[in-house]
Amino acid sequence: MTTTMTTTTATTVTDVPDPVKAASALWFAAVGAGAFEAALAVGQALSAGTPFSELAGGLAVRLAIFAAAVFLAVVLRQGRGWARIALAVSLGVFGTVSLVIEPIQWLLAGNSVTTFLTTADAMTLTFTVSRILHLAAVLGAMTLMFSPSANAYFRRKR
Repeated sequence: MTTTMTTTTATTVTDVPDPVKAASALWFAAVGAGAFEAALAVGQALSAGTPFSELAGGLAVRLAIFAAAVFLAVVLRQGRGWARIALAVSLGVFGTVSLVIEPIQWLLAGNSVTTFLTTADAMTLTFTVSRILHLAAVLGAMTLMFSPSANAYFRRKR
């Protein structure tokens, strides 16, 4: 009588290529920046007299998106290709559009970056820096998720 033993190996941190680890970390950073921007916007709206009840729906949507992004970033590290595609489409494409559409429209309306930088208050500049870091994190994560070693990792995990 022979006994066949099978073992399954869990993905360990050392099995995950550096670009996938970095992409996951950048998705966490993007979520952090998004949460910071949301907190700034809510604080500004509340100080302007907007009732919290008017903000609650938008906050709930953002929190759901943040939770989904964190979940997907964790699953990404496990080599799940579907998480990479979900992140790329939802946050990489649609999320990026949502980050840049307003500034692009503002520029197309004839506004000047120089005038903006010389007239913006501290809150606006803080939000702008956070948005730039947010966008950089998303673009960096997107690039790293599809690097050659990341592609090989996701192929191996299938």
